[in-house]
Amino acid sequence: MSSPPIVELSREAIDELLHEQLVGRVGCHADGTTYVVPVIYAYDGEAFHVATVEGQKTRMMRHNPAVCFEVDAYEAGSWRSAIAQGEYEEVEGEEAEATIALLAERFGRGGTAGPARRRHRGEGASAVCFRIRIREVTGRSVDRSRPA
Repeated sequence: MSSPPIVELSREAIDELLHEQLVGRVGCHADGTTYVVPVIYAYDGEAFHVATVEGQKTRMMRHNPAVCFEVDAYEAGSWRSAIAQGEYEEVEGEEAEATIALLAERFGRGGTAGPARRRHRGEGASAVCFRIRIREVTGRSVDRSRPA
């Protein structure tokens, strides 16, 4: 029995995957180190929106804003994945509030959020909101539910 083919996803299928998944992985590279880290996100069709705490990923993305973002889904031997190449952009003020509202809406907090608060997790760790604007996105899948 042959393996099912790897299929290129249409942009519509890629967008469906990006809208339905909750966790994506940011890949960044700076000073000879590559770092991949999972994040929860909101997707608006043009960019991924994230709220996080200051740390290694934010330092690396500030140094080199060219990043990638990966999302995947796996079920019963079938899989779909999308990889986006994009640019990291930190947002503040009203844009940060919009990011928080998108995330609140997506994760069931009613879409309302007060002012983005600078929360601390240890000394110097404060909240950071950012988006990754998509330059290019590709997707692939294997469907094992159908005969090859």
